[in-house]
Amino acid sequence: MTRRVLLIDDDRLQCRLTEASFTQFRQEKFAIDWADTYEKGLQKLLSGDYAACLLDYQLGQRDGLALIREAIAAGCRVPIIFLTAETGGDIDMQAMDAGALDYLIKGEINPHALERSLRYALKLGETLEALRLLATHDPLTGLLNRREFDRILTEEHERARRFGRSYAIVMLDLDHFKSVNDTHGHPAGDLVLKTVAKRIARQLRSVDRFARIGGEEFAIVLTEVDHVTASEVARRIVGMMARQPVLLADGTALPVTLSAGSASMPTNAAEVTPLVQIADRALYEAKTRGRNRAVAAVELSPAN
Repeated sequence: MTRRVLLIDDDRLQCRLTEASFTQFRQEKFAIDWADTYEKGLQKLLSGDYAACLLDYQLGQRDGLALIREAIAAGCRVPIIFLTAETGGDIDMQAMDAGALDYLIKGEINPHALERSLRYALKLGETLEALRLLATHDPLTGLLNRREFDRILTEEHERARRFGRSYAIVMLDLDHFKSVNDTHGHPAGDLVLKTVAKRIARQLRSVDRFARIGGEEFAIVLTEVDHVTASEVARRIVGMMARQPVLLADGTALPVTLSAGSASMPTNAAEVTPLVQIADRALYEAKTRGRNRAVAAVELSPAN
């Protein structure tokens, strides 16, 4: 398989030299794509179409350090190898601090060094991505974990408040989940959790964020929706689960139901903590009313 590498450098000769080096690689095959300006390079880098990026320090009136910072701030995860003609100073350390995974001095680049650097950056990039997933995702379901959910919720709240938009959260809890583990065993419980996670995820938009925040507890951030839409989403998910039993490994078709509570900002609360508390109260009310149902915060009485 040939991997695509982006070279961001305002020198056409460097592009030709790099392309010639690629033909001499012994283990992996790479194809080069060239961008000769800061703006073109950043746009291509953020496209996500490249396995790695070779980035020159000098880019006209701007420099590669600024490009690294801007790309990473925009969510770029492409491994970057910094190219510099400087042999003194601390440019190499500045590049690494900015987010580059390796650096090469232009006067010392040869096919062997370039291939080694690319392989090193790609392997390190894979390792870092795996660590990011471990830090932000639940290993069983692959959903966001509680810590990442809290971060995203705070971020979405600030964005919604800044632009005068609404958003909502839905809290969900599996009904009688303990009995699943007690009756069918923990492997069956794990299968139920993974199946529920997949089914709910298919009900959501790509912009919504879905997390497992506890043992059998899930939460959703719905962007730019009001309390009516949030309630509709919650009821749809509850109904979908009630209609579709989970097929266990032994062939048992196990009925699984959910209870849900929803709340929106600014209708139900103006801050994150009260919003979560109100959605939790709505979830508790759904449990109290007999489970397998969704309750919206607007349905709660003051006594609740």
